[in-house]
Amino acid sequence: MNLFSGFATTIQRLVKLTTSAGLVGKMKLLTLNFVTCARKACKSSPAAFPLHPQEAELEQIELDLNVVFIRNILPRLEWPAIKTIAQELGLPSLPDETPEPETLVDESGEPTQVLKDLHQLLMETGIESGKLVCGNCGHEYAIKEGIANFLLPSHLV
Repeated sequence: MNLFSGFATTIQRLVKLTTSAGLVGKMKLLTLNFVTCARKACKSSPAAFPLHPQEAELEQIELDLNVVFIRNILPRLEWPAIKTIAQELGLPSLPDETPEPETLVDESGEPTQVLKDLHQLLMETGIESGKLVCGNCGHEYAIKEGIANFLLPSHLV
């Protein structure tokens, strides 16, 4: 087996894995925690984050609850932004403050409602279509088939 065929086999396995897990073509709400407006004029503006979903067609994909992942991603979340996005989309309300990772499961090891809500919001909810709007400049990024188009025309870069 040469290097190319080994690489191709690995890619095929990866595609099968992500497809079977429902991860292809779905923009998870978690993604919105890591993107901001791409326009040069918005680079230094706090209003450029988070991008606000509008006319969003949401899709729920049931996934196994991953307590370890949620605990590990929690410190990386911009909590006010996540709360804003959830509120704008009419999704489960979240606590005012970022929960402590150890409070995500109760004494008996069962997941708390906050953990379930976070999992549903961040991992199971995807945007199938709609747009993301910058709060600073108003630029709209189209979302089609779960993929946001962040390419800008040259005059906006």
